[in-house]
This record gives sequence, structure tokens and C-alpha cells, in this order.
Amino acid sequence: MKRRDLIKCLTILPIAEFSLLKYQGNLSFDEFGSLLSTTLFKSTDSDLHSNAFVMDGHIHMMSRQLLQGLDIGVRYADGHVDLPRAKDGGLDAMFFSCYTPEPYYPDRHEVKNTFRVVELALSQLEKNNHLIELAYNASDIVRINRKGKMAAFLDLEGGFDLDGDLNILRALYRSGLRSVQLTAHNETNAFIDSCYGEKRWGGLNAHGRKVVAEMNKLGMLINVAHASDDAILQTVEVSSQPVIYSHGGFRGIVNSPRCITDDCAKALASKGGVIGIQFGSSFNNPKYAQWVASKPKPEAISKAFFKERKTLTIEEVDQMVSKDLPFVHKEVIPDEYWMGTDQLAKVIDYGVQLVGEDHIALGSDFDGGPPLPREIKDVSDYPQMTKAMQNLGYSESRIRKILGLNWLRVIKDVTEKKN
Repeated sequence: MKRRDLIKCLTILPIAEFSLLKYQGNLSFDEFGSLLSTTLFKSTDSDLHSNAFVMDGHIHMMSRQLLQGLDIGVRYADGHVDLPRAKDGGLDAMFFSCYTPEPYYPDRHEVKNTFRVVELALSQLEKNNHLIELAYNASDIVRINRKGKMAAFLDLEGGFDLDGDLNILRALYRSGLRSVQLTAHNETNAFIDSCYGEKRWGGLNAHGRKVVAEMNKLGMLINVAHASDDAILQTVEVSSQPVIYSHGGFRGIVNSPRCITDDCAKALASKGGVIGIQFGSSFNNPKYAQWVASKPKPEAISKAFFKERKTLTIEEVDQMVSKDLPFVHKEVIPDEYWMGTDQLAKVIDYGVQLVGEDHIALGSDFDGGPPLPREIKDVSDYPQMTKAMQNLGYSESRIRKILGLNWLRVIKDVTEKKN
């Protein structure tokens, strides 16, 4: 084990084990946050990132591996993510997000694709077991980190099944999936409205409530990123467990449907939820958002096109999706509209001031297409986020929470719940 990894393991283990494993009492949320703050080891500014527990709430995995035949254990020349670069960036754990995008929906290939990417994720984790292991809960994450490895917490973005079949959900849980986005990415499905899609249900319908109840029963994290405002509020209300918003910005900074409103953020936090700040300018930089809005819009594809187009096989959809790989922002951003990590830190601070430091985390959306800050080219530049928070004057305790301990806490709350 390298010295850096040894230092990190020795540093985070007393924190994580004391707060998550050794303490068997029933902590309130505020008490848990206070416990973390008072049990953290101190460090100098220069080594804070290297010995902090760092977990990202939304990193795209498996699309390139599935469609381009790649291995996550190999360092790529492009894109944002591979395991060597994740290790360089100091990541200890990540929401290992498998993606089923919209092109798979019209011909109902979403279930097949979801099982493909989940199975591939498991096989890739086995192949790269010397670097990373699958975690089912918070205790697993701590155990895996103890061995000097990264932990993968399996997550799904996009519809697991447009109808919300509970048997499919259970089968995915048995496969290791522990976190699911409710909406069909940006589309409304048979049980919940998305932020961009048709508002069919006024938020969450009766079957959507059954999906939420089943995820609560199983101990799966419910992710309301991409959901409509009403859907977020209703999901938080009916869930017996904390709910997460894995990646996005705040509507109070950028007026986009993909950014969470203040009311939704407060409701989510009031029940112990966590909001992950995405790294892109689209959701976090008003100047960039205004610049994009001022540009001519591409002609929208009519719904009639989808009704009239021929049925595609999953192989034909694969070819279509492959053309956009890797899923990274490819447009040159003029300097005056290019956000730095200082602006991203201001978004983090907006969230901290709004809902408190126990409810804000990071959800980069690497390899998901965000126009990244100028200081961040890929996951290896993760320490830049720690520097940006240090430049705000944040305490070490607060930075540690945002870097990963808040994700660890909510994972514990949901996956290690008392029956």
C-alpha cells in the first residue's frame, strides 16, 4: 500500500468506525453531525484532501465499457473517468452510476440495457478487484477503504423499467443495485413526472408511492434528481427514509428545471436528505446559462417523429448512442462564460447557507456531459474542489462532510436502517 493510501485509511477509519459502526445508539440527525465534527482528526491545509474521506455522488460508468469494449482499470486518453485517474483524484468511494438514456425507451429496451450495464459493472469490478470493490452499505465502504481500495456504490440513472415493475426492482437489488433515480432520466414514466417531461401525474402517482415504499423496505437510496418540483416534494413526504438529489444546482442561482428549488431543498434536508452539487456551468454559472439561452436553439424533434420512425433493435440503438461517446462537453466556452471552481464553491456555500452543512455534498456528473470548471479537466483534479472550499474559509470539519461524510451518513441511514 502506498504511504498516501495508508495515511488516508488510518485517518478516516477512526472517524467512520466510531460514528457508523461502534456507536449503536439512535442518533438524531443534528447529533450525528455534531459527532462527526467533534471526532475528526486535524490536518494541515496541504494534506486535507489526501487524508479526507472523498465520495462522489454521481459518476457515469459502464456506457463506454459496454459500447466501446473498454476496461475501467485502464487510463484513457479522453473522457473524465477511469480508475487510475479516480485514484489520482483521491476518491475513496463513488456512486458507480450506470446509465440507461432515452434512445432505449421508445422500443422498450430500457430493462435489457439496465441489466446489461449492471452486469457489466459487476464483472468490471471483479476484474479490477485490486483497485475497487462493490459496497452494499456504509460499513462495506469503511471495510473496503481499510484495505486501501476504492468502494463502488452501485447506482442507476434512467428508468429501470418505464412501468415501474417491482419485481424488476427487486431483481436489480439482488444484483447489487442500491441507488435508483426515479424518473426515466429527463422523461416522465408511468409513475413519476420528470422536470423536463410531460406532467402526467401531478408529481408522484399511486404506483410511484408503491415504488418508494418498496425502495424503503429494501433499503435503497431514492434519487429525485431530474424529477419535477411536485414529484420531489411528494417523494420526500411519503418516504420513510432520507431522499437524495444526487447531482444538480440551485434554482436560486440558475433558473433551470434541472436545478432544485429552495423549497424542495429545505424539504429534502428536513428529513435527512443530501444534495449533490454537479460540476457543470449549465446549472451553476448564470453567465454561462444566459449565454447558452441567447444562442439559436436547434430544431426540436417532434413527437410525431418518434411515432413514425421504424422500430430499432437494441444493437441499432447502441450504434446511435455510441456516436456521442465519451459523454463530455465538446463545445469551446469563451473565457467570460467559463466558470472556475471559485464559482462552484459559491454554489456550495449557497446550499450550506440554505440547508446546512450536513446536507450538501458533491455529485460531479463526470462523463455525463457537464461543461467543467476551468481548473478541472477530469476526476484526477478532484483536489481542486477542496482548495476552492478552503479558499472560502470553510472549517476542516465542514469540508470533510461535503467531500464525503454526508454521503456516508445518508447511505448508513438508508441501507443500515433498523427494522
